[in-house]
Amino acid sequence: MSDGELLAGTLQKMQVRLAQPVEYQLPLGEALLPLNQYLGSHLTLVFSGNIFCTHCGRKTKKSFNQGYCFPCMKRLAQCDSCIISPEKCHYHAGTCREPEWGEQHCMIEHIVYLANASAPKVGITRGSQVPTRWIDQGASQALPVLAVQTRQQSGLVEVLFKNHIADKTNWRTMLKGAPDPVDLQQLANDLLERIQPELNELQNTHGIQAIQILDEQDSVDIEYPVQQYPEKIVSLNAEKTPELGGQLLGMKGQYLIFDTGVINMRKYTGYEVSVRTAS
Repeated sequence: MSDGELLAGTLQKMQVRLAQPVEYQLPLGEALLPLNQYLGSHLTLVFSGNIFCTHCGRKTKKSFNQGYCFPCMKRLAQCDSCIISPEKCHYHAGTCREPEWGEQHCMIEHIVYLANASAPKVGITRGSQVPTRWIDQGASQALPVLAVQTRQQSGLVEVLFKNHIADKTNWRTMLKGAPDPVDLQQLANDLLERIQPELNELQNTHGIQAIQILDEQDSVDIEYPVQQYPEKIVSLNAEKTPELGGQLLGMKGQYLIFDTGVINMRKYTGYEVSVRTAS
């Protein structure tokens, strides 16, 4: 490593652990860089210009779907449109790109949840991704509402909620600070009452055991390691500025917050990066 270089390698999305505050690690190649200890320090990210597919490892000129080369993006089930819109899952039609992958990742328990990142929203995630998914979205509060047997079913339930509540996070608002607290349990009760007729229809179709309301769940409060939130959001672009950084003020969601701006690290999955600190 060069003078001041902490770590170098191919970037993966930041790893997180629920603590007070959340603990962040930056994966570069096979190594992990703990980030919390560098809060307040000056860090520089240097992007070499090399990009590698996170699935097949081949060098690519452009990254698709946050880390894939074009052939893998067109071939893999994890890059299909039903990942974004799970209600469009076509596994049952026998047209899944990778049936074995679908069985392992889609035909398993999913959670429909409410979260509060920029404002209350509905979302879905695999049961194994709780609470990681909430942290990746920058949620300050989250509450599991229903457990369902498949990803498609979670998408169908989410569609019912989306008629009454947003399903997106305003990332700019999320990065300006913690949202006002919300009683997520009361909100869940109100929404479930609104969608009850349609929810009953789904349960009649898929079975009462397939879609279950989770009673007596506690809302999870999440605190992020942020020394100072930006008043104005300036987005840093590694394609335009391969060397960027500044004083590290915090981490929230999959963003690094510098005194010079913010950068979505997940966007650059597969990019070759070195992290340096002032010597």
